[in-house]
Amino acid sequence: QVQLVESGGGLVQPGGSLRLSCAASGSIFRFYSMGWYRQAPGKQRELVAAITSGGNTDYGDSVKGRFTISRDNAKNTVYLQMNSLKPEDTAVYYCNVRNRIGEYLAVWGQGTLVTVSS
Repeated sequence: QVQLVESGGGLVQPGGSLRLSCAASGSIFRFYSMGWYRQAPGKQRELVAAITSGGNTDYGDSVKGRFTISRDNAKNTVYLQMNSLKPEDTAVYYCNVRNRIGEYLAVWGQGTLVTVSS
């Protein structure tokens, strides 16, 4: 089983920045992609950004140009740099790992809360 711990959330003003971290442990050597997802109250969980084992990246349309996903293999950690934050970005942010056929390899955890408000 894969274990993931998210951190770095908080309260920021519109236009501000945050950097989220996701520390991974367990058997993820052959993962296909790692990604960030978010869920706002009353809404479905959506993809924010993902990075494959080969280094390719994918972003949700609403965050393109503002968010950047990266990884540090030595630390088994994936990051999400969030710039130019908007109130619409307010949500609980989760990370997870997917195999080649799109299955999630970890149980959804507590996530980290990002609140963008003036």
